[in-house]
Amino acid sequence: MQKINPNDYETLILVLNPGSTSTKVALFDGDKEVLAETIRHSAEDISGFKKIIDQKDFRYNVIKKFISENGITNVKAVVGRGGLIRPVESGVYEVNQNMIDDLATGKYKEHASNLGGIIAHQLATDFGCKAYIVDPVVVDEMDEVARVSGMPELERKSIFHALNQKSSARQAAAQLGKSYAECNFIVAHMGGGVSVGAHCQGRVIDVNNALDGEGPFSPERTGGLPVGDLLKMCYEKNLSLADVKKKIVGKGGVVAYLGTNNMQEVEEMIAKGNVKAKLIYEALIYQISKEIAAHGATLKGKVDAVILTGGIAYNEDLVNKIKERINFLGQVIVIPGEREMVSLASNINLILQNKTESRVY
Repeated sequence: MQKINPNDYETLILVLNPGSTSTKVALFDGDKEVLAETIRHSAEDISGFKKIIDQKDFRYNVIKKFISENGITNVKAVVGRGGLIRPVESGVYEVNQNMIDDLATGKYKEHASNLGGIIAHQLATDFGCKAYIVDPVVVDEMDEVARVSGMPELERKSIFHALNQKSSARQAAAQLGKSYAECNFIVAHMGGGVSVGAHCQGRVIDVNNALDGEGPFSPERTGGLPVGDLLKMCYEKNLSLADVKKKIVGKGGVVAYLGTNNMQEVEEMIAKGNVKAKLIYEALIYQISKEIAAHGATLKGKVDAVILTGGIAYNEDLVNKIKERINFLGQVIVIPGEREMVSLASNINLILQNKTESRVY
């Protein structure tokens, strides 16, 4: 690995993004990437931990190894991907004890990203600087009318790819020569999960809960399901809550039908004449397109652009087929990939330059 000379850089920011089977770590000078590594974790590495929080020391140590091997000593701030905390407004949040407690106990559900804020704080203590998270998945700007589900006991929730959706929307606004707060966008993040949000003048006023089962299915999540049939299946098969959750998130969607969550493998199946793979591929396109089109009504037809982003947006054939279905809404801007690391760094760079302020959790 390349050694870092801290004297060569003025504003080093350490960026962490824990995922289910990997830990992404990067060093930025302001918003310019200096070093990056994706540390993969095998099933054997992870299987010994009963809860996400139990992985804390394991993940901390692999990041410390990255820091040591690269001679990183002069860090001005540490930022981790935000996890499942209570619903919050969009923005940068300094990690405090309240946040650490909520992330560590899984009060608002467990996810690997919960480790982002916790380990960021631990490393920031080592470096003598502050720790932050940015636009966690629970960013909640939904209109009250969008919260109504049809059953008083159950309220619709905002859980989505807030970091990338917001970043993509700001980038698209800049391309249009406008500010994000001036624009109305429909943003579809297409990755392991699919979230489609209606962005109205800087607020995501409606979005599907991409974690728990709303909206389109995805490579590994079911999306919305026929409720009556789901209930019947649960009772008839005597499924536990954990069993059902796994079928909805992790073993649902494309992988449930085809045995893979890799869309490149699905394309290879189709190329070999697999009729079922072609149907599921077309159904994915159909459901994403339908969700996008629905938000044309959310925004009352006033749509500056539809934005297609996430890892699946690199698939030109899939993108073109979605365009065929939703072109009537207006301009379509494709911003493939997730860019989560640079989004985290650029937000913290603004904090360090005193161009914005962090929020209190």
